[in-house]
Amino acid sequence: MELTSQVIITAQIEKTIEALEGLRLDESIIEFISPSMHKILTPEEGIAIPMGVQRVVTEKETFRVEDAKVVLDKAYLASEEKNIIILAADSFTAVIQNRLLKVIEEPPKNKIFILITANKSTILDTIKSRLPIKVLSEKIEEESLGLDLKQLSLATVYEFTQSHKRTDSKSMRSLVERIAKEAMSTGLYNLDEKTLTLFSNAYKALDVGSPAQFVLNTLLLKLLARKKR
Repeated sequence: MELTSQVIITAQIEKTIEALEGLRLDESIIEFISPSMHKILTPEEGIAIPMGVQRVVTEKETFRVEDAKVVLDKAYLASEEKNIIILAADSFTAVIQNRLLKVIEEPPKNKIFILITANKSTILDTIKSRLPIKVLSEKIEEESLGLDLKQLSLATVYEFTQSHKRTDSKSMRSLVERIAKEAMSTGLYNLDEKTLTLFSNAYKALDVGSPAQFVLNTLLLKLLARKKR
């Protein structure tokens, strides 16, 4: 991975941003990211943004025309130092890409553009003809869940829930998916419709904004009750 103009296709957008930040030497990095990405990158108040990095958080989760205007304003600010402008979104609409096409095609002095997205199919041919496409491996090595579902108990539920006090809803949804897969693979739980509904209800609760830790605690306690005796 390099700090050069390119389009990066990856399912791990936040980790890719962190990796690019780690490559910075004397360049300045300007990032345009969504509120959920910002929350993952800085999950707690008081956590410092890396030196030399400026984060512009979009108002909405989607990258809009208004955000493209801010990008253009930043791009045309004169600077003697190299500026790496990172645009990160799950996808970029054709309208947005066309708005940015000229500045990408003829970038101002000392400006480098990196687009990061999960969807290669949404990138216009005009962008592909001007920027190299780098597809990062989609193979994700998951860390240990940190919860032995074969030995699930009130004590382990409490400990695990406490360890996820600051886990956001997006990350919690992924965690719930992993718990579901591992619970099914153990063969120790009654995998009937009632059990499967537990996970479905957890997803719905997260989607409507229920506190992530409360959802996790409720799920695990109900799952514990469904353990085969």
